[in-house]
Amino acid sequence: MVEQAVEHKAECPEITRLLAQNATDITFDRLPAEVVFVTKHCLLDWLGVTMAGAREPLTRQLADYVGAEGGAAQATLIGIGGKVSAGQAALVNGSAGHALDYDDVLRLLNGHPTAPVMPAILAVAEHRGANGRALIEAFTAGVETESRVGAIMGEGHYAHGWHATATVGHFGAAAGVARLLGLDAATTAMALGIAGTQAAGLKSMFGTMCKPLHAGKAAQNGLFAAEMASRGFTSNPAVIECLQGFGDTQTDTFAPEKGLEGLGETYLLPTMRFKYHAACFGTHAPIDAAMSCRENPAFNRDAVERVEIRVTSRCLRMCNIPVPTTGLEAKFSLRFTVGLALAGVDTGRLDTFDDAITRRDDVMALCNRAVVIGDDTLERNEAKIIVHLRNGAVLQGHADLSDPVTDLELTWRRLQTKFRGLSEPLVGAAKTERMLEFVADLENAPALSPLLEATAP
Repeated sequence: MVEQAVEHKAECPEITRLLAQNATDITFDRLPAEVVFVTKHCLLDWLGVTMAGAREPLTRQLADYVGAEGGAAQATLIGIGGKVSAGQAALVNGSAGHALDYDDVLRLLNGHPTAPVMPAILAVAEHRGANGRALIEAFTAGVETESRVGAIMGEGHYAHGWHATATVGHFGAAAGVARLLGLDAATTAMALGIAGTQAAGLKSMFGTMCKPLHAGKAAQNGLFAAEMASRGFTSNPAVIECLQGFGDTQTDTFAPEKGLEGLGETYLLPTMRFKYHAACFGTHAPIDAAMSCRENPAFNRDAVERVEIRVTSRCLRMCNIPVPTTGLEAKFSLRFTVGLALAGVDTGRLDTFDDAITRRDDVMALCNRAVVIGDDTLERNEAKIIVHLRNGAVLQGHADLSDPVTDLELTWRRLQTKFRGLSEPLVGAAKTERMLEFVADLENAPALSPLLEATAP
């Protein structure tokens, strides 16, 4: 290894080594009960959106590709059935899990944490016969690692055009698989280096099939990184903090202290947030605010003259496609999703976001009367909707999704309802209930195959 490759930025701690050590040290017996419970939340939610996402054209195209490529039968294609290699399963399942943009989010990551981690660790766990406790450990290691890398990178990484689910997600997938394989801290740091040199994903791809592909590639590449590290493949084990490393090249808000704060003591996984609208999370507060306007007795959609959508300016480069022409683009349009909400369309239904919805006259009429205004007095997941009616009346709606829900039992009930809505049309009520029972008792599962086999249509 060349000397320059191990040079560190000035006054920079050994971030990669510390994160690798933390991932290695995670054991089930030391995990707080809330971390275990939230892991179950994440698995259940991810299984539901992945089974539903398996029907999307992009998933079918990827499944066709890996089928033509061939490979050992190691891991299940969720929602499709059949087995492919672990790496191929991570790619397809990872893409399917993010295909609907209906999966969970975590603020510090600036992205979707489960999407790159769960498909990677599930594929390896199934192939190697790991149990439920091992999966919980691996998932915690993966999410804690990627969340802290996200915090270290700060807003500059995302603002510059990098899709953190893709880039930072590589580190989560690698750390999760490394924990599952039982790698030591030094080898895990090597895995993080192998992951970091592959990390990519552009926000300019939002609204296309490449956005879901980002999660699949992060899962596949992270799995590859850990497997190769276990075989002695080398990298720069200081990839996050070294000169010309991940932080040095991809952000101007590098803040090690934010990612290392509370390391080994505080878990970030319980700050997870879940989605109940099948669109980009940046549209959720505006949708909720618009729904509150619609519920006002004075609201009359035929009398709407102007709609102001006030969000933070960061949303303007994330989910502000002005005139979507496909259902996928509609998920990233503030004007259109607010139009849907004001028109009374259920944004939680998967069949809402098809291409035909973008040609619906009543929705387009409301969409065309809406303007998006960047307002940095608002929190990042806060929105205000102001509806002006022709009779001079002004209706206002407000929503703030900045803080995670702390009632975990309530979240579990809501996620069960969401899961049933996604799963039952695909596999039936009996299989759906079996999967719910399996996930609820995940820590006692001797193997994961029964759960994965139940996802086949």
